Formats: sequence, structure tokens, C-alpha cells
Amino acid sequence: MSKNTIHVTSENIFPVIKKFLYSDHEIFLRELISNAVDATQKLKTLSRSGEVKGDLGDTRVRVLIDKKKKTLTVQDHGIGMTAEEVDKYINQIAFSGAEEFVSKYKDKAEAIIGHFGLGFYSAFMVADKVEIVTLSYKDDAKAVHWSCNGDTEVEMEDTIKAERGTDIILHINKEFEQYLEDATIEGLLKKYCKFLPVEIAFGKKKEWRDGKEVELDEENIINNVAPAWTKKPTDLKEEDYKSFYHELYPMQMDEPLFHIHLNVDYPFNLTGILYFPKIKSNLDVHRNKIQLYCNQVFVTDEVENIVPEYLTLLHGVIDSPDIPLNVSRSYLQSDNNVKKISSHITKKVADKLAEMYKNDKADFEKKWDDIKMFIQFGMLTDEKFYEKAVDFALLKNLDGEYYTLKDYQAKVKDNQTDKDGNLVILYTQDKDLNYTYIERAKQKGYDVLEMTGELDVHQMSQAEQKNEKLRFVRVDSDVIENIIKKNANDNANDNYTDEQKEGMRKAFEGLLPENSKLNYYINCEATAEDALPVLLTQNEFMRRMKEMSAHQQGMSFYGQMPDQYNLVINTAHPLIKDLMSKMTSETVMDEKVQDSSEKKDDAGATKEMVEKTVWTLKDQDERLKQLFDIALLASGQLKGEALAKFVNRSVELL
Repeated sequence: MSKNTIHVTSENIFPVIKKFLYSDHEIFLRELISNAVDATQKLKTLSRSGEVKGDLGDTRVRVLIDKKKKTLTVQDHGIGMTAEEVDKYINQIAFSGAEEFVSKYKDKAEAIIGHFGLGFYSAFMVADKVEIVTLSYKDDAKAVHWSCNGDTEVEMEDTIKAERGTDIILHINKEFEQYLEDATIEGLLKKYCKFLPVEIAFGKKKEWRDGKEVELDEENIINNVAPAWTKKPTDLKEEDYKSFYHELYPMQMDEPLFHIHLNVDYPFNLTGILYFPKIKSNLDVHRNKIQLYCNQVFVTDEVENIVPEYLTLLHGVIDSPDIPLNVSRSYLQSDNNVKKISSHITKKVADKLAEMYKNDKADFEKKWDDIKMFIQFGMLTDEKFYEKAVDFALLKNLDGEYYTLKDYQAKVKDNQTDKDGNLVILYTQDKDLNYTYIERAKQKGYDVLEMTGELDVHQMSQAEQKNEKLRFVRVDSDVIENIIKKNANDNANDNYTDEQKEGMRKAFEGLLPENSKLNYYINCEATAEDALPVLLTQNEFMRRMKEMSAHQQGMSFYGQMPDQYNLVINTAHPLIKDLMSKMTSETVMDEKVQDSSEKKDDAGATKEMVEKTVWTLKDQDERLKQLFDIALLASGQLKGEALAKFVNRSVELL
């Protein structure tokens, strides 16, 4: 067996690096600034180790634009390079000076950003020509000038440079002249370099005087070199956390509810601050607000791969050099470290919430309405989070009282357990719309929850799945006597025949509106004399499925179905009894189909004429309409012209 080596031709690989390594052209500025910061951090490390003597002087990184020459320059006063180092680190693609430096100095080194030795070449995505003018910190070093026109041929020569450090000069391609605009460059610097550990200067500060903008002598520093997440929690006050929140989100007017400071150095390095914003509704609006950094360099705000989906509703910063990035530092690559970091963040969040609930329940209850969507989302999507959150997830009743599910079950168990042993929890999604039904439930001594959140329906279904003999039922899903049946013979005191009930159903059937989006099912049953004579209810299962279909894929079938209502005629009510007493019957002949082998017609069935009793209600149209409209009114469905007719009819009846 023979062994061979793979040969990479620079003429082939260089165009690939220039065009395809980085997904966004704007990344070039982040990479060049990162290299400049690394050069400065290396200098500080050497100074601390005694290899560089004396005061380091000016260590700012500067970005300069020359519109006449059409150049953009990134200038640092860092470690600089000798001719040999330029040949080693620049002419050899993918040889990382940062990796070599960190390997040599290990724990002594300041945070170094670079890893792959490729960032410099991103400059050729936007430049026709790139020049390097550099002077090493080393004694007797000569300045070096390097230039390349975007191919594999480079020029190197000695030059003159007064100060230590490196200038990277980009001759911007005509296609990318937007990178010669001050506003464009300042926007990119604030996006990617806002928290780098070395000061980044771009132009001069400006302020408005006498109605015009005036340039000051002071340099415009883009970044905060010591953001809050890099400090110890003991060194920060509540005001510092709030101030940093508005530094991250200058357009955010609301204050965060509270925060979690992450500070881990084993078994991985992780720092950051997560903020809980007020979350009322709409899950998607608040996403992509957590910013991921690697050694204070912005990477992305799409962090779904490092935090569970529900945590993307939070705001804040995560910074870790141990998060694996792709070569271009544009997105995450999944590995065991990511899973460990994700688990740690989840645990920290759950522990913080549990601690808040335990230490100050009253304050936690005040925040609940603003954070409950986040907690519900977590419970629905993360079983480990559910196991912790079930002890502090709250339910609120119509009296504004808060309970955990366990506590609420204990509160209503004695009164709201039905004949089959099911604990029935009543709720409303609109206390004004369901007022009639709520009052009827209260008359029975029942308690009603207020469930108006976007994920409440899903939370109820989850609780039912995890708790046997537990049912959540909306208070208008049926007459209250049916929702919580106490005895097997409830509603058995009905003395009317099936024919009489059918006649009453037919009488109301003629009043139903023609609407393809609504289906009504009419039935007669004796509920209670003090209940409404006619009531509209909506089946709990079908209504809940329709609501869940709005947020859950694969359930669109339910969303397309018409709304279904039950029209319950209360035969125990005096008004209905009076109407029933006015019904008349007559005997008619009706065809009865018999299963017989004799005298079969073409369809194969035998028909026989039989007598049938038919009950009808005549001359009661106004009363029927009034009762039906009362049912519609009680359920919030009487509107427009129908409401106006009801009002006029009510006046006439009076």
C-alpha cells in the first residue's frame, strides 16, 4: 500500500476563500477589527510578562475612510509583524497566528478572538487591492509593506513606519462603495464591535450647536470595552443591569422585569446576562433578541441551537469561547458543549424563577401576567423545565387570586368533583362575554379561572394529560348542571315525550340564521327552573381543538371547521313549560320502511304507511324569537340588525 498527500493549489483555493467562505460581505470589517484587537491583546500579554518594556502608549484601533483615494483603513498599535511573520501568517493561508500565540502563552494570554487564520482574506470580498503596512514591537525591527491585487502574487518590501502596529488598507471595489460611507461603517462597527475589549475609534464626536451639527476634537469611540456581563455580579447594582439593558436595546422603552447573570468557568466558559421582558402576546415578535458573542465579538442573534426555543423569548447576551462556530464565525455548530451550555442555561433560569417564587410570592404574582407566556412555552416544549416550573406556574381566578395547580386542586376539590370522581376546573376566556354563565356557576358555589393567555389552552391540555381525573371546561361549554353532574339522575325530571320535544326543536329550528360558518344543534333538557329558558353552549373539545389549531401544525383540519353551538331548551323553566302546554298534536300517516323480503320496491325495501303523532307550536313566533335572541345575547352573538330588532321587539312586548 502506498501513501500519498493531498495537494491544494493556491490558485484554486484563493477564489473560494474570497467569494464563498463568508456568507455576508459586511463580515470583512468584523474580521479585520478582530485581528487588530488580537494584535493589541497580544501586546498587553507581552507587556504583562515583561517581554515588552515601558508604557504601551496609544492602543486604540482606528477605522479611517479616504473617499478621494477610495480606501478604508483599519489601524492598530498592537504587536505588529516582521517580514518573516508576514510571510508566515499572511502568505500562508489558514495559518493562525492567534492559535500559535495562545498555545505559547496559554493562561497568561488576554482573550484572543482569531482561530482559523482566514479572517484577513475576507478583505478581498470588497477590495480590488489590499495593502499591509506593519512595524513589529521588536527592537531593531524594520517596517514592511505588503500588497496584493486579489490573486496569488504578492509584493513585499521594506518601508518606513513611525509607530508600532499594523495598517490594513483596502482599495474598495466600485461595486462595494457603500463601505466608503460613514453611516454604513459606523452601523457595522456598532453591530459587530460594540463590546470589543479594545477601544475602537471612528471619526470625531459630533453634537448640535445653534441648529447645526459640529465636529468636536474628541475621537468617537464606538465600543464599551467593559460591558456588564464581563464583570462580577457582586460589582454590579440593579441600576447597572438596567442601564446595560438599554445599551443593548436603545429603542426599548419598557424596563426588564428581572435578570439572570451567567458566570461559569467550569466545565466550560460562559458569561452573559439574560433579561425577562414583558411578554403579553405574539410569540414571534420578541424572538432573536439574545445576542451571541465570542470573546466580546458579536456572532449572531439567532441562538436557537444553543438555547431551547422558549428561551429565545428572553433578551440579553451570551458570551462563550467554548461555543463551536463555523470557520467564518457566522453561525453555530452543534456539539456536546452546546448541549451542556443549553442545559446549564435552562437550569439557571428555572432555579431563578423558583427562588423568586419562594422568597417573595407577592412580587412574583405581580410579575406573573407578564412572564406566564414564557413559562408556559417552556413547560410545553421542555420536560425538564416542566418538572421544575409546575411548582411555580400560576393560575388566576376571577377574584385575582393566584394558585399553583396543586393548590388550586385542593381549593376546589370538595365542591367541583363530579359523580364520576373527575375534578372539573371551570374557566373563562372573556369574563364579560361569559358573565351570565359565570354568575350561574357562582350560584352553585363554583370558582372560575381567568384563562386569557395565548397558550392557556395548550397548558390546560397538558395538565389534563399529566393528571388523571382532571378536566378543564369553559363555563359556557354546557349548562352548569351538565358540566359538573353531582347525581346520576340529574335532569331526569323531564315529563315530556320525544314527540313533544321534537315539536319544540322544530319550532326553534325555523329561527336559526343562515351562516355557513356556524352550526347549531338543538336539544331539550330539564336543567333547572332558575336557569335561563334557552341557552347557547359550545362543545369544549371542538372549540379547544379549533383554538389549538391556530398555533399547532397538523391541526388545520379543525381550524377550517365551522363553529358549533348547542341550543339548549330548558324544559324545566316556566316559560318553556307554558309554551309546551300550548303545543297541539295531530295524527298523520307516515311511510315506515321495513326490512322485509316481501313486496320490495326497486331499492330493496318494503314501505308501509303508519300513524304518527306530530306536535306543533303555532302563533308563538314573537315569544320564540325573543327567547332565541336572549340566548344569542347572553353568549355575545346578538349584533347589528338582529340586536336592533330585539330591542324594538322588547319595547313592543313591554
